[in-house]
Amino acid sequence: MATDFPVDQAINPLLQALKAHGRAILEAPPGAGKSTRVPLALLDSEWGQRGKILMLEPRRVAARSVATFMASQRGEAVGQSVGYRTRTDTRVSARTHLEVATEGVLTRMLLNDPELPGVSLVIFDEFHERSLNADLGLALILEASEAFRPDLGLLVMSATLDCGPLETLLQAPVVRSEGQSYPVSVAYAPVPARQDWRNHCAEQVMSLIGDAGVMLVFLPGQSDMRRVASQLNQRSCPVPVVTLHGGLSLDKQQRVIALAASEPHLIVLTTNVAETSLTIEGVTHVVDSGFAREPVYDAARHRTRLVTRRISEANARQRSGRAGRLGPGHSLRLWGEADVLARYQLPEIQRVGLDRLVLDLARWGCHEPQQMPWLDAPPQAAWDSAVERLQRGGALDDSGSLTARGEAIARLPVDPALALLLIAAKEAGLAEPAARLVAVLSERDILAGEGVDLRRRLEALENHPQRFATVLAEAKRLNAGNDQASQGWRDGMGGLLASVFALQISRRRSGSRGRYQMADGPGLFLHDNDSLQGTEWLLVMDTDGQPRDARIRLAWPLTDEEIESVLEQHGRWREHIGWDTEKQRVTGRRERVLGNLVLQSQTLASLDSEQQIAGLLAGIRSLGLAVLPWEAHWRQWQARIQRLSAIQPDAGWPDVSDAGLMASLEEWLAPYLAGMRSVADLKKLPLGAALSSLLSVDQQRHLKQWMPETVTIPTGRSVRLDYTGEHVVLAAKLQELFGLQALPPLADGALAITVHLLTPAGRPAAITDNLARFWAENYAAVRKDLRGRYPKHPWPEDPLQAIPTAVTKKRQARNDAS
Repeated sequence: MATDFPVDQAINPLLQALKAHGRAILEAPPGAGKSTRVPLALLDSEWGQRGKILMLEPRRVAARSVATFMASQRGEAVGQSVGYRTRTDTRVSARTHLEVATEGVLTRMLLNDPELPGVSLVIFDEFHERSLNADLGLALILEASEAFRPDLGLLVMSATLDCGPLETLLQAPVVRSEGQSYPVSVAYAPVPARQDWRNHCAEQVMSLIGDAGVMLVFLPGQSDMRRVASQLNQRSCPVPVVTLHGGLSLDKQQRVIALAASEPHLIVLTTNVAETSLTIEGVTHVVDSGFAREPVYDAARHRTRLVTRRISEANARQRSGRAGRLGPGHSLRLWGEADVLARYQLPEIQRVGLDRLVLDLARWGCHEPQQMPWLDAPPQAAWDSAVERLQRGGALDDSGSLTARGEAIARLPVDPALALLLIAAKEAGLAEPAARLVAVLSERDILAGEGVDLRRRLEALENHPQRFATVLAEAKRLNAGNDQASQGWRDGMGGLLASVFALQISRRRSGSRGRYQMADGPGLFLHDNDSLQGTEWLLVMDTDGQPRDARIRLAWPLTDEEIESVLEQHGRWREHIGWDTEKQRVTGRRERVLGNLVLQSQTLASLDSEQQIAGLLAGIRSLGLAVLPWEAHWRQWQARIQRLSAIQPDAGWPDVSDAGLMASLEEWLAPYLAGMRSVADLKKLPLGAALSSLLSVDQQRHLKQWMPETVTIPTGRSVRLDYTGEHVVLAAKLQELFGLQALPPLADGALAITVHLLTPAGRPAAITDNLARFWAENYAAVRKDLRGRYPKHPWPEDPLQAIPTAVTKKRQARNDAS
């Protein structure tokens, strides 16, 4: 075990910075020793003498491991001068002056007493992970320091983070430890097309066995570990293979770490807990899948869940660095060198549900996110969505303040939705089984790969209490203080779950045994061999998180009686007016719905005028404006206004583009639809009157003046202008324009008319937007080309002195004689 750590050289500057400013930021790479050396040095400094030092870790595994290691360095058992506190496990005593806790513990401590009595210094470790609890805890600490505890010390420690914004927020100096690492060569082995990346990973691990000491293989989750381990076993891997993840007990984690220190050759399949939270000795090679499991809010299913995502550049650097602590190492990345990764991991506050954060801040007295000093503020849309859900659940009142129910929810250390279940279960006499179910839902699936039926999980807890002692202990803690005897869960739990999570009820699609539609979400499906295949109703509690056709992971079957009971509480009747695409007419139905599920439907015998109009507008939106009885004149009217609006953007012209008209159907079209119900009826629509209603009297006058429908040419004929193309076009026979030097400008001179000069047969002869120049420069060539083909028509040498005409020379002579 190393006795000197790279971070040691930064400890004195750090102590001086804290003494001078009361706050500091320590930047040190993974493996520098910051998580263990710095807290112990602070414990032996004046900070340890003033009171307790509280150090925060993003994971329980890190809190337990770091505290245990530091206690061993002092020759003590954990729980004496150094202890730890997590949601599920605590080892502290009256002697404890350095307490390592998970970040959520700090939030609860501050909400209970914002003065943090007895605490001299708060340390945020691994802050670069940017967990939601770390960002919230930091914001609360800054407020508490300003209002109650100006003497409270604050240290933020990070491995890879752009410290500039943090330095600005804290107004604190940055102390850097460069660390001590050896060069790590990086190679790339992208996954071949049509190959499972886990099989590819196993192949690459086997190729490195001859050169590696301890090999760290970073994988996103336990199922991936099992798959890779199985592949290695099939390939007769000669090196021991172990797994390391946050779900292991502290003893099992320590055994893996000890094995790595003693075995010359070892393969450790791990999640990102080995990226920063735990240090593994003897690592010479790293194989990086490039994936990690991250919490992301699934809005369609109303809960935050873990999904597999690409890591960031910062994550990749940290993982590679694990191979360079003892000597030159090697990192193999299972993606292409040209692949682009995000620079840093997106903070949790930007990607997870904010229900717990909103609830905690309501307890703090904050009703708007702008009131807090954030490093990255929560997105307003996510905040508003969380407020809406909490108000719907009765946790917040209309002003955003906590209700009595909200107070009870906020004090339960689980997701607010699960807290609602615990409260409802107590009222229903099902507190104990509900606490067990919440414990199951709060952790990794205890029966992964054994079907989705949640009832089997509760039965497993009853039948194998020793195997699931940790889950049962958590359930007991959640149900602490409740002496009420619980009734049998088999009869009442389905109805309870359905009443609390009504919008997660899913109904089997017609004609399918395993496809479902959630009341307030997308389609779902069950694995083909699942025991719940064919069940009509399911209460879905977990899926694989796919945005479409998500696979159900945990569900509870419901009876028709339980559904009927839920409908009495959460169902509603609605009148649905819509458009029958087959019959091309308005239809109306009275429907009983639960969320988006239609459970009963009855045809409405009659519709009132407003319903008919609403249905017809829906049909027009479905079919498009082409279904209306357009005439060419009104399409020209539309184009004239669009051109004038472009020239005069501030003149208040209405948006008469197809998109604009479609968006404002209620304004201009609805008043003219009375008595109509079908496409056939629309043929009688006075479309011109409806469109004209969009213009005021003055606008109609200005439209006629600035964008006239017609222009009179020298023959006296009134010619319609075409406004629908790229240019405004007047098309006339060349001879009709003899003597005309220019056409009138449009829009007070802002727009010119383009003339399409036609042959006597009506074919294009020339195009110009400057008649005078055409006569002077181009007419002679056109005359030479066409007078032989059209000898009966006049082709004078001087067109400006000629008489305009649309007829032949002979006809013109007769007209002149008469």
